[in-house]
Amino acid sequence: MTLETILPAGWPRPKGYANGMVGAGRVLFVGGQVGWDENGRFADGFIAQTERALLNVVTVVRSAGGSVEDIARLVWYVVDIDLYRRSLPELGPAYRRVMGKHFPTMAVVGVTALVEPAALVEIEATAVLAS
Repeated sequence: MTLETILPAGWPRPKGYANGMVGAGRVLFVGGQVGWDENGRFADGFIAQTERALLNVVTVVRSAGGSVEDIARLVWYVVDIDLYRRSLPELGPAYRRVMGKHFPTMAVVGVTALVEPAALVEIEATAVLAS
């Protein structure tokens, strides 16, 4: 499935995300994924947890028959928005290790806590898979 990136006329090209995406097919909603492995062990630190949460999102998408390029939307919930901002130089390479150069629509939301006390980030996704 190929998603089409939407950039309204006259808008600057965003860096690291898309303003909109459109596609046709089956829609997969991926529940919030945290930075733990299949045994429930959390990665150490914000960058490692983020990379693992993204890997978990991609694993769910692949389990449904999709690929990274089918992911149309990511919503990140972070418990420390200042840490997120400070981590941006390291976050880019970690993101690209998992997502490559695919930049879907994204939102980052600062929250006071997540259900899993050790979680620093939770990421949910929407993907559009081939019919």
